[in-house]
Amino acid sequence: MSLKYAILGFLNYRPFTGYDLKKAFDTSVRHFWPADQSQIYRTLARLTERGLAEVELVLQEDRPNRKVYHITEAGRKALRRWMTTFLPYKQARSAMLVQVFFSGQLSDEEILAALERQAERLRATLKRYSQVPQDIPPYAKEIDSPREVFFWMLTLECGIKVNEAWLEWIESVIQRIKNGQHPSH
Repeated sequence: MSLKYAILGFLNYRPFTGYDLKKAFDTSVRHFWPADQSQIYRTLARLTERGLAEVELVLQEDRPNRKVYHITEAGRKALRRWMTTFLPYKQARSAMLVQVFFSGQLSDEEILAALERQAERLRATLKRYSQVPQDIPPYAKEIDSPREVFFWMLTLECGIKVNEAWLEWIESVIQRIKNGQHPSH
């Protein structure tokens, strides 16, 4: 359900093509709400059907015509209503924690290898997140609003803190296993 509102949020900044929306997702909210191209196009079609967005066909001579999507007044109202609605916390699912739960069935070497891979993935994610402020997306440059940027950066801050906490925990588990601070078989 949030994909619909994320798209409306972007369209509230300015009109986008589906392709440009995908780039906007990938350079901004991907760390907490990823979307693939087909999801974006399906959602744009539903938003248009429901009158929350409208599509403008831009004719091009040497390339396929472009569909540019605009938010409607009904879309703005729906977005505002959603943004001011209490959203209950949903319990997160973690496939990695399911793996950890059953890891007592593996050798220490297998567990350590899996945890090291997870730690490396988290380090790569944190490195990518550290680049976000330098890689301000093109649409953001059109929005001269320090207030908007402040709230964008809050989501990045949360992503960094969550991933740092996961990394710290995984590194502590790795150390405890290496130090033999767990029961052996």
